[in-house]
Amino acid sequence: MVNKLTHDAERKAVEVIVDHVLSVKDPEDRKKSLLRLSYVMEKFFGNFFDKSSFDGARSLIRQGGKWWKFVKRGLDTLNPNILKKGIMNLGFESGFYGLKTRKACKEKYHCNIPWTILFDPTSACNMHCIGCWAAEYGHTLNLSYETMDKIVTQGKALGVHTFMMTGGEPLVRKADILRLCRKHPDCEFHAFTNGTLIDEDFCNQVTEVGNLSFSLSIEGYKAVNDSRRGAGDFDKVMHAMDLLKKHGIFFGTSICYTRKNISTVTSDEFLQMLVDHGVWYSWFFHYMPVGNAASLDLLPTPEQRAYMVHRIREIRSSANPIALFPIDFQNDGQFIGGCIAGGRNYCHINPAGDVEPCVFIHYSSANIHKEDLLTCLQQPLFREYAQGQPFNENHLRPCPMLENPQCLKAMVHRSGAHSTDLQSPESVDTLCENCEAYARAWKPTADKLWKQIEENQRTQKERLPLGAD
Repeated sequence: MVNKLTHDAERKAVEVIVDHVLSVKDPEDRKKSLLRLSYVMEKFFGNFFDKSSFDGARSLIRQGGKWWKFVKRGLDTLNPNILKKGIMNLGFESGFYGLKTRKACKEKYHCNIPWTILFDPTSACNMHCIGCWAAEYGHTLNLSYETMDKIVTQGKALGVHTFMMTGGEPLVRKADILRLCRKHPDCEFHAFTNGTLIDEDFCNQVTEVGNLSFSLSIEGYKAVNDSRRGAGDFDKVMHAMDLLKKHGIFFGTSICYTRKNISTVTSDEFLQMLVDHGVWYSWFFHYMPVGNAASLDLLPTPEQRAYMVHRIREIRSSANPIALFPIDFQNDGQFIGGCIAGGRNYCHINPAGDVEPCVFIHYSSANIHKEDLLTCLQQPLFREYAQGQPFNENHLRPCPMLENPQCLKAMVHRSGAHSTDLQSPESVDTLCENCEAYARAWKPTADKLWKQIEENQRTQKERLPLGAD
């Protein structure tokens, strides 16, 4: 899809500037180099992005402030090999060249092509956390190295250069993950991990490969975290963070917010503690009532979720002193056009090889062991997703399961997809019934908030809604 000679020449041009950015220490010279890089990227890829995207990046560099200090801290403290690989793989390969290839493939093959593929190297885990969907899978399944290599190789041909891993605990397979990183140096790999298997030797290997980052799971301070994740987990996670920070490895956290922990995990004190231990960003995941043993009483109340809508934007604002970038998987739909699953921006492959639309949606009719990746992306359920997205014009109600359960039920029935839950298959009717009361309760509050967002955007009183900038 992409001319290799053009790709190699443009990559080399970008790489020269990146090397210079990483070598200079003078603040003004560094700004000039980053501005030059933005103009080069705009020249190569301006047709694929609004000019405002490049102008916004240049404004951040020129004006300074919280987020420029955030970038500067990364340039000063992260391992140079990790920095360079991240910029080249996430920025150039995935964000720019990969976008061109994905767009061409989408038009050619008439299906969604994801930006990232999330796969499970293993179902094995040394923990059994309450409410974890992976706990339903058991501990005996693995994707072989050859299968993982197939996913990455075929993904690259479609323009996918970012691959995420979960499980189970993916670092049970750390040797094979490092092997993948070495074979595919033009890809960025990311592991959602409990952190307990991160040690000094592993950190040394991560800095050597350069293209592997992490999100560590944590649910609050010691008492609350360990009540869900097991005694001693909090101290192990803190130790892993300190090791990653010491080695200059880029990492963040993965936080499941529930009715019980929401105030703690969004407090200034908790988030500053994470920053002090080297955390750069936090994924916030709304608790999902997946599985026959789901705890419905952990679902946040409408008032709590409304708080999250405001709070995440507040943390991201330049006025907030906490130098951490939060991402809310459920409430940031407005910035990405709603649901991203079904291959629109991502999909999930479980340890049995089933290709699912989302890590929380355990239904499929395609398996990577039986078909190639493209065929899996063309499966009937993914086509249903492509036709139905967005599932709601209110992007605070993006999910076809949690906020629009009638959508998921209809898509699964029309596509003939089967349950892929590996321990206790759950009918889509039961799953969606568990979400109906929540969907009804959230709708009035979500609609009110969305109206406010639209009004803020129309009047342009703020760059971002609800107090963010």
